[in-house]
Amino acid sequence: MTGPNGAGKTNLLEAVHLGTQGFSPRTRVDAQLIRFGADAARVTLSLQGLSPLQVCVDLSTGAPKKATLNGARLPAADQLRREVATLVFTPDRLVVVKGPPAARRAYFDRVLGRLFPSKASLSADYAAATAQRNASLRRVAGGYSTREALAPWTQSVAELGGRLAEARRETLSALAGPFTERAAELGLPAARLEHQTEAVTVDALEARLERDLERGTTSLGPHLDDVWILSETRDLRSFGSQGEQRLAVLALLLAEAELIRERRGMPPLLLLDDVLSELDPDRRRTLIGRIQSSGQTLITATTREALPVEPDQRLRVSPGRVE
Repeated sequence: MTGPNGAGKTNLLEAVHLGTQGFSPRTRVDAQLIRFGADAARVTLSLQGLSPLQVCVDLSTGAPKKATLNGARLPAADQLRREVATLVFTPDRLVVVKGPPAARRAYFDRVLGRLFPSKASLSADYAAATAQRNASLRRVAGGYSTREALAPWTQSVAELGGRLAEARRETLSALAGPFTERAAELGLPAARLEHQTEAVTVDALEARLERDLERGTTSLGPHLDDVWILSETRDLRSFGSQGEQRLAVLALLLAEAELIRERRGMPPLLLLDDVLSELDPDRRRTLIGRIQSSGQTLITATTREALPVEPDQRLRVSPGRVE
């Protein structure tokens, strides 16, 4: 997909992501997806896979988002993720490496949900239990409740926290080998993932109770975890160039795509926005060679010359027009 800056290439990728996942990779505010001055928008897609799918997502400033699959209304638009796997790279995805721990936790929890769908709700369930415990801590500290009333939430946080930490370890273990291999292909040596966590148990939470009551927040658990993304001994967040951080994000995407293909029997759709602009020619060829065997991929570039090989199909994008 080629065209000058501002022509709408990223908008097209965003529309495909919305139509296959039920949400934008850029914002969770649906009103921002509607054309300025309009009050509604629609994305319709025809997908060919193990079975044909017809998808429609409707947005309106005056009504909740609506999604249909083969004509049937879905309870929630994000249920489309169960039918279609879509992975996206945009330049702001570098936050996975160089951003705060919360960005990495959110990213790897999304990977967890895609690789292990039965465990997809663990992060949200744990967050809800932690919020309830924090509210209970503040009530106890204010004299409006008792420590006995706090105990069930402590138990819930310990149980769900243990399950979430184990699921994250399982996710990182699955990613480890493919991530190291794809990173090496792209020229990032000895890349690895390291999970920084502390075991959460009822006893450990009780030992911190006085501090938690004073602060009104739970000071132990996987909501404080981090994942270090390393090359050899270097933490790429602090000691990696922007080019190395980009390679790490691409290696994560390719590793996850490989695992999804193995688990689902079908590769995910890849959406790569401005992925080639900061790669040297050798790395461009390596990346294209890898994705050519990974199913359908949509790539944006400003010119045809930026693509190291002839694409199966090229879309020329200009404002308001695609040819």
